[in-house]
Amino acid sequence: MIGREVREAAIAIAQDAASAILGIYDSEFAVQHKDDDSPLTAADLAAHRCIVDGLARLTPDIPVLSEENAHEVSTAMRRGWPRLWVVDPLDGTREFVKRNGEFTVNIALVEDGVAVFGIVQAPVTGALWHGGATLGAFRREGEREVQLRARAPATVPLRVAASRSHRDGRTEAFLSRMGEVEPIGLGSSLKFCRIADGLLDVYPRFGPTSEWDTAAAQCVLEGAGGAVLDTDGRPFRYNQRVRLLNGDFIALGDTALPWRQWLDA
Repeated sequence: MIGREVREAAIAIAQDAASAILGIYDSEFAVQHKDDDSPLTAADLAAHRCIVDGLARLTPDIPVLSEENAHEVSTAMRRGWPRLWVVDPLDGTREFVKRNGEFTVNIALVEDGVAVFGIVQAPVTGALWHGGATLGAFRREGEREVQLRARAPATVPLRVAASRSHRDGRTEAFLSRMGEVEPIGLGSSLKFCRIADGLLDVYPRFGPTSEWDTAAAQCVLEGAGGAVLDTDGRPFRYNQRVRLLNGDFIALGDTALPWRQWLDA
């Protein structure tokens, strides 16, 4: 685990990346598309450079795996990294393109497959979440910092995070089995953070995400007493597979909720 001084420096890097993103947000930026048809903007690349360069100076012994450089890193190379930073320079590029403000900067430190420290920065509001399972979870806004605790026990109606850009039939079926719920649309890793804030209860996700989409936010949620579990009930682990895609998961504030009963038979 890294010390407080390095954690604070990493937080400053996330804030610098947010500033780089905002410098492009209000301009007439172009939108390209990657091979998987996901959007790419100058803001993604500017934040990537800011974070990779900043972390290289801060912790030159810890490699950085970013969404924007993952294609350059072989499986054999990264599997030889016991410690690495896992970064999404701009999580929620679709929300960025829509200009709805629901996008984030994600930075996580992974040690032996476990995400131990994470930062989620929301450029538009300036709010920043950080923490880890052994560190607690905190939301920082300006000079004010609040320690977070997820809502447990959760009470009806359960407040369920539902992605604005990714909503499918299986998610709808899951919601129907939960009983009385209040679905709330929200983009990017903000969904996890709002569970950590105690404002939401559950985030089900069926379909592919990448490791950089979840690692930082998992740290924050675990620090607040919640969990990100696969459908067998195991906490997510990172840099352990050939592919960098996650499977289905459930993010919970109250881990005592009967989430298994809500899954498909």
